[in-house]
Amino acid sequence: METFRRALEQDGFTVQEGDIGYFNLIKLYEEGVLPSAYGNNPATKYLAFFVPPAPGYTVDERIAEITRTLGLSGNTSTFWNLGPDEAIVFVGRTPPECRYFGFDHMIMSRTYGNETRWIFSNSADALNNLVINTEGTPNGSPGDPYNQTTVIVSTADRGIDERIRAAARSAGYSEGIMNTQVIPSSILNMGLENDSDTFGLFLRPALFTDKQAGDDYINNTPATVFRVTPNTTTELDPYDYPEIRPRGTGETELDLNDDLEELREAILERYSNLNATELPTSQGFPRGSDAIQRGIDGVGPTNDASYLWSANQTVSSPTPPFFDTTQYYNFLRDPPITLGNDTDEFIIVYGVNHVATGKATYASFVLYGADVWNGVGSITDADFNGTAEEYLPDNPNAKYLYVYKVARNCEGDPHCFEVPYDMGGYGIELDQPLFIIWRIYLEEATKTAPSYAEIVYDRAIKFDPGSGG
Repeated sequence: METFRRALEQDGFTVQEGDIGYFNLIKLYEEGVLPSAYGNNPATKYLAFFVPPAPGYTVDERIAEITRTLGLSGNTSTFWNLGPDEAIVFVGRTPPECRYFGFDHMIMSRTYGNETRWIFSNSADALNNLVINTEGTPNGSPGDPYNQTTVIVSTADRGIDERIRAAARSAGYSEGIMNTQVIPSSILNMGLENDSDTFGLFLRPALFTDKQAGDDYINNTPATVFRVTPNTTTELDPYDYPEIRPRGTGETELDLNDDLEELREAILERYSNLNATELPTSQGFPRGSDAIQRGIDGVGPTNDASYLWSANQTVSSPTPPFFDTTQYYNFLRDPPITLGNDTDEFIIVYGVNHVATGKATYASFVLYGADVWNGVGSITDADFNGTAEEYLPDNPNAKYLYVYKVARNCEGDPHCFEVPYDMGGYGIELDQPLFIIWRIYLEEATKTAPSYAEIVYDRAIKFDPGSGG
């Protein structure tokens, strides 16, 4: 690592070391640092790159408070500006074996005149476990990408990338383990001034095979992050916008529609003594390029996932300015769905198991409080197996479906999630509106998210003894 640093410095770069740490959104909300949990995914502890400011600059005090609250140096930041000739470099090991990991570059905020909007959207494709170059997958060849050494250069400039790669080679790193994460300057406002875009880099590892190994990686990530800045002005040679991995194989889940309708009828029949409110399901977050062009909050999407939610509209208007305490997404309250603690009040979530059909590497649904977008529990496809057969014992396609209950008291039901309350941001109060987000990650055949046109949407029904939800 030091040899690499010296090689960069000898080539005329200033090299500053940053940090990698768990970006705990619930903690930041609980401590009053952020006004929202921003749709945290409880199945994934996002690791953020904490980057020093450019030489001669300082970290904004509001941003420094985030870093300090997370127990890291206040002289680094998870939201940072980047010059068009700078780079962020990751050198170290990938996560241990897990169902998915992806390195994603995000635009966090953008200034429009005197207004700063929270954008929180990916700028291009993620560098995921199916495409990354590592010692175990040199030059992207098939192999083992987990717990392997890799080098990732995140930059907008081709010349800077080439110089950093040359320094890495001279330090003994193989070209076959190097990756370029293009920061697409054509859609970004790069620079170091106050009106420049702010960025973030995040690593999302999901569902570790060995939980202890995963926790160790999160708590003590065996990698280093560098901010690399040329000492003299260089002629820019910006990359074009990178090619995006296309979604879709032409194979769909739509033949399961009749089976899903049969499952729906069986659920309604089982709870026919209760009032049923079928929740709407629609496509959730916009893709990153869409959110960037429209200047709206993307809520941290990745191109590696398709998102559904129990709401009848998508984000369509700008969100409040950065760090404004105004509540977000009030449209989710129409109609408001709450969950009381009556034993006859619960939600049944059901649908196609997208992993069983081969359309996803992992899938999950999460319960959120609508006021501050705090996710309080994740149910994944690992919990789905065998749950639909109870409702459809004679249907051979039941193995491709799932049914899961959400309640305040599961009364020992093994296929039920108890929604906590009286726990601040870690729970959803009895009178707090809530909603569901489904995540459908990484179709192996395309190495990106499945196409919305090829999946059958998940569903949910609220049951209660009263006259409405």
